Amino acid sequence: MDDLTVVERAPGPALRPYVMGLYAYRERYAQPHVRLEPALPGAVLIIGFGAPMQVDGGRFTSFTGGLTDRYTVTTTQAPTEGVEALLTPFGARRLYGVPMRELTNLILPADDLLAGWTQRLGQVEGWPERLALFESMLTTRIHGGPEPRGEVGWAWARLLESGGSVSAAALSEELGWSHRHLVAQFHDEVGLAPKAAARLIRFDRARRMLRSGVPPARTAAVCGYYDQAHMNRDFRLLCGETPGHIFPRPAAAATPDSAP
Repeated sequence: MDDLTVVERAPGPALRPYVMGLYAYRERYAQPHVRLEPALPGAVLIIGFGAPMQVDGGRFTSFTGGLTDRYTVTTTQAPTEGVEALLTPFGARRLYGVPMRELTNLILPADDLLAGWTQRLGQVEGWPERLALFESMLTTRIHGGPEPRGEVGWAWARLLESGGSVSAAALSEELGWSHRHLVAQFHDEVGLAPKAAARLIRFDRARRMLRSGVPPARTAAVCGYYDQAHMNRDFRLLCGETPGHIFPRPAAAATPDSAP
């Protein structure tokens, strides 16, 4: 019998600039369960306590990494549970204390960067208690990490507000930085160049619009794609699916032959 249970905890005010979501989960499937995990404008941290899962060909129980510019394939084969945090780039930068370019497109055992976290969280019984401890550990570690550069935070906020439509040239001009300096700072603080970050933000916006029921053609126009074929190419790279697979279609109307 397939079973997936997820409990969400809203991050407190101290974590909100750095953590987009906190979750506890338990999953069990009758057959190996394969997911195509889309690229996100953030980093994923999973602390697991059950069987390992396959992530892009490797086997991990607890794992993390930086931002990616492609989708990730995961396979769950045995019962597992754990906690998960979706980190902003600056949350990951402060949590791990290394330049984000060193984590781009990588999947690493979480204990390589957060030694002892799996053991400490695994000793706590109950999802609310485990999530509360997870949030406390994240808060302490993040606020003890290196402060992000304010200019990069401002540029990232501009990209988010614009849905990824602001160009790197415009950001450089507004900051008074050279293009090369802007790219170098983004690689350190975010892990991707501004153009790649903007592409990821635009994709994430488009994906959310499609899931909410906005038709693909309208989504492509609103999000600034040249055309629907342009959006299709980005989706194949960043989530492994086409926009048509994500856009919810209404259930087929019942016909006389199918009526009970």
